[in-house]
Amino acid sequence: MAAKIPSQEIVVLLLGVFSAIIDNVPLVAAAMGMYDFALDDTMWHFIAYSAGTGGSMLIIGSAAGVAAMGMERIDFIWFLKKISWLAFLGFISGALVFLALQAYVF
Repeated sequence: MAAKIPSQEIVVLLLGVFSAIIDNVPLVAAAMGMYDFALDDTMWHFIAYSAGTGGSMLIIGSAAGVAAMGMERIDFIWFLKKISWLAFLGFISGALVFLALQAYVF
């Protein structure tokens, strides 16, 4: 399996991307079944970051986004065109900062 997926960090980033489409609770539950890291391992922090912030890339990826759609009449296509790319950049930027801190500080 390691030959096909070069690093666990890529898997965790994909988990964040998928959390924009699928609810993050079952994704994190699947990650808990996939990995057996120690409870205080930084990989769990990265999984929490990725699943928690990845859902913001689509307005339907978070409960707050769905509520905003209803309350503020935000259109899905408008959000996709105007905001999703910014949320993606923020997600990737935060992930890169997290990985840099993990590599050089911790």
